Amino acid sequence: MSCAIHDHCLSAAEPLSDALHAAMAAAGPIEFSVRRDLAFPVYLARAVTGQQLSVAAARTIWARVEESAQGAPLMESFRPERSEALRACGLSGAKTRTVCAIAEAARDGLLEVHALAPLSPEARAERLTSIWGVGQWTADMMNMFYFGETDIWPDGDVAARKTLERLTSPRRKTVRTAARFAPYRSYLALYMWRHVDAPPT
Repeated sequence: MSCAIHDHCLSAAEPLSDALHAAMAAAGPIEFSVRRDLAFPVYLARAVTGQQLSVAAARTIWARVEESAQGAPLMESFRPERSEALRACGLSGAKTRTVCAIAEAARDGLLEVHALAPLSPEARAERLTSIWGVGQWTADMMNMFYFGETDIWPDGDVAARKTLERLTSPRRKTVRTAARFAPYRSYLALYMWRHVDAPPT
């Protein structure tokens, strides 16, 4: 993260709340990491698999999912006829249906990075949320951490939203607050996650 982005965020925070400004100042410049080591459909399926689970539980279940494929490409192993095998790995019924829907979209050519990357974040999210079980939160995470979009405010993320409310005012809409940080709203979310994970002082 450049000092210019950090300064922009501090300037946006200062008139909103002393607590918000102090939290950002304490966090310092934050790195925004993009992950591209996995094929996008696999990254998306893995993200869905780990939702609402601890990091350790998500890793365990994903390892079982990979093992159950027995060396076959994961997108080929995610099929409705393998639902029982996938559920035996620890996936819920809804997550099993979702990863199968993701695989179907991938086989249909709808999740090619070269086609998704040029889209606007809104158009990309619309395509992703057209897949059964993929919601706006998941689309926001994909936009941020796979496609590197720096101006996403994931209002559906409870930790980010509640932390911003706590540092500003619960009476002020977080979407409106986040708009003050454009074009770096993704960084605002990173600050909120950093703050909520910070040890108490």
